[in-house]
Amino acid sequence: MYLKKISLSNFKNFGEATVNFSQKLNCITGMNGAGKTNLLDSIYYLSMTKSYLSSQDQTAISFEEDVAFISGEYKNDDSSTDQISLSLNRSGDKQMKRNGKPYKRLSDHIGIIPIVMVSPYDTCLINESGDERRKFLNAVISQLDREYLRRVQNYNNLLAQRNKLLKTDFRNRLLLDTISEKMQENAVYIYKCRGEFVKDFVPFVTKFYKDISGGREKVSVDYKSDLERGSLIELLNESFERESRLGYTTVGVHRDELLFGMDGEQIRKVGSQGQQKSFLISLKLAQYSLFKENTKHNPLLLLDDVFDKLDIKRVEFLLNLVSSSTFGQIFITDSNKVRIENILSEIGNESKTVEIEGGVIL
Repeated sequence: MYLKKISLSNFKNFGEATVNFSQKLNCITGMNGAGKTNLLDSIYYLSMTKSYLSSQDQTAISFEEDVAFISGEYKNDDSSTDQISLSLNRSGDKQMKRNGKPYKRLSDHIGIIPIVMVSPYDTCLINESGDERRKFLNAVISQLDREYLRRVQNYNNLLAQRNKLLKTDFRNRLLLDTISEKMQENAVYIYKCRGEFVKDFVPFVTKFYKDISGGREKVSVDYKSDLERGSLIELLNESFERESRLGYTTVGVHRDELLFGMDGEQIRKVGSQGQQKSFLISLKLAQYSLFKENTKHNPLLLLDDVFDKLDIKRVEFLLNLVSSSTFGQIFITDSNKVRIENILSEIGNESKTVEIEGGVIL
């Protein structure tokens, strides 16, 4: 599957725009702030029903407009086409359609068009809280397992209910126990999926990082969960008195962590900017490989400003890798038009260059 054409209306800094794409390599150029990342985010929206960059859909609607619209035409492997459209409005309503038919639940669309995005914003995976790494886990696994997404949503709803009860002066222990039991059912599934995912994921990460870095350092990814110490019910019972005082749930899969290491230390402490960026790219290429292995399809690959802070050897390896037959449709942004032109001349594959200026496709 590949994205043949996308149309935008009142999306971020785009008024009205339509872009046709190559089924292989698409290079998007323009000055900083022109709209390169916004175009990639519109593609991400059509796969994941939400922005890669913001949790607030209203920020995707152009200033002084009430509605934004994105529509994409996709060519399937069997030569059939799918029309995917998304509308957003200021009131918070959002509607997704496939071939003109609305989805009853947005989550039903997740996994239909697998996608991987590499962005400068990914540094939050290394430098910010565990919540960012759990979001990464959820976004990846949800595209492979729709039941996983349902379980995460159920668990989070139950967690919110439990925390609300813990904050009240009167605590109904029977109701709390009922909620805890339902949380346990979902937590077991989530814990199992995350553990299996990381087990399959790590060999890809270490391989890609070794290739990109030339084997100069070793990286690691470890999954940690409270459920390693026992069942969720047991842990909640043990922590009940403490949670009653604090007013929130202190144990569970909502506290799971991914630990990123380099040569036995935390990568955020010892990794240079180039090493950290190489690690993040390795994470996303590993994600791509798992998608391809499990879905038998080439995901869309979005590479936003990936060349910054990488030395020439790492850039060369990355270019040779993504231009290989292993990868399907690729979108690369760069503010350096000359560099993009040099890349295209070196690769020699089917490609298209899209230039943007102030939200206008040139």
